[in-house]
Amino acid sequence: MADVKKPKKNHHGHHHLHALLIPYPFQGHVNPFVHLAIKLASQGITVTFVNTHYIHHQITNGSDGDIFAGVRSESGLDIRYATVSDGLPVGFDRSLNHDTYQSSLLHVFYAHVEELVASLVGGDGGVNVMIADTFFVWPSVVARKFGLVCVSFWTEAALVFSLYYHMDLLRIHGHFGAQETRRDLIDYIPGVAAINPKDTASYLQETDTSSVVHQIIFKAFEDVKKVDFVLCNTIQQFEDKTIKALNTKIPFYAIGPIIPFNNQTGSSSSSVTTSLWSESDCTQWLNTKPKSSVLYVSFGSYAHVTKKDLVEIAHGILLSKVNFVWVVRPDIVSSDETNPLPEGFETEAGDRGIVIPWCCQMTVLSHESVGGFLTHCGWNSILETIWCEVPVLCFPLLTDQVTNRKLVVDDWEIGINLCEDKSDFGRDEVGRNINRLMCGVSKGKIGRVKMSLEGAVINSGSSEMNLGLFIDGLLSKVGLSNGKA
Repeated sequence: MADVKKPKKNHHGHHHLHALLIPYPFQGHVNPFVHLAIKLASQGITVTFVNTHYIHHQITNGSDGDIFAGVRSESGLDIRYATVSDGLPVGFDRSLNHDTYQSSLLHVFYAHVEELVASLVGGDGGVNVMIADTFFVWPSVVARKFGLVCVSFWTEAALVFSLYYHMDLLRIHGHFGAQETRRDLIDYIPGVAAINPKDTASYLQETDTSSVVHQIIFKAFEDVKKVDFVLCNTIQQFEDKTIKALNTKIPFYAIGPIIPFNNQTGSSSSSVTTSLWSESDCTQWLNTKPKSSVLYVSFGSYAHVTKKDLVEIAHGILLSKVNFVWVVRPDIVSSDETNPLPEGFETEAGDRGIVIPWCCQMTVLSHESVGGFLTHCGWNSILETIWCEVPVLCFPLLTDQVTNRKLVVDDWEIGINLCEDKSDFGRDEVGRNINRLMCGVSKGKIGRVKMSLEGAVINSGSSEMNLGLFIDGLLSKVGLSNGKA
């Protein structure tokens, strides 16, 4: 475990709340958990943040550093840092062996977490709240064992949460888990407008539900029904009916957007390093390009793209003639595929584009030369691109990204599809749609959607009010269990 500071009282008066934060060990989950840790600490809550040894090793490049040391010295926030094993050696290739990794998180990780929790509870300054990722299958069990208030943090849209939460209804109606699933609209989920099955999360569209990921989803959504509170990285204005319906089942608080550059505390969450890969700074190159002329391309930190699709996208980018920054992370196709782009791609692009392995996404999206974002539609990316008012070209790959595409294109109209049929698309269609996006389609509407996002985080905004209600609920729960007011 990393060095731990002694807890301090602060002016908010919540010093007796000590929350343990445990993100699911993937980049897209660690990031919002880091920003949530800073947000809660700024409210006077002591936070202990837990990374796995592997995630810590990737972020710090093998050093013993505390990733919160900078923000703690800047702002005096009481954030401690600890690491635990995920059950596999640090050098194990988790990208190439995805199912083995998920299986270890399902069956082995729990014991290491329990050992850590046992060492942090008890006494005046001990942990009394656990905030764990919804995808873990054990939070309510661990919380009950140690007498902790149990909070689930859902890092995706409330719509996706609701679809998973109501898997029993999807089964009953034959929209999930059947050999021949129905294709008609799903119109019976409380608070959810009629939705096409093809717009539900990819795991809800599969007929074989025996995978390790399905086991995790089933157990996690049984467990989440036993927690005290759910926090969600969305805003009330985006998903009001869905959130209200969920609130009839479980206390559910929309407190988003939990993203960098959206910190009301005077301390910048961007000073906490969270990247699993070394970041390239392309600011100087962006400075040479005209306003809104650059297409930013990134397919996130987790999902893989097929070599065939990547080649068609690459040729489409060349055909479009637009300027571009393309993030091609080392394992975008596979850890075994060292150079997935077509031969001569960068030479042909010349000064129109650069290919980098990773970057600080918010830095790129907020640059004035960037005018479009070709994305896998991960939820963090969607919130960040709205915040930066950059229209979206959608190429969802799996899990919630399919549903996020629906929100972006069909509901909010702040982007377009890269292709109409993902099973059969080519470079010509890619090039045409890139040019459509860069011509300014959706630009006006994304500005209006951004206003909703901004409005949620001002002092009287819905997310700030929900955060206050959540903290009141925590104080009440801890007060009841500890005999304190």
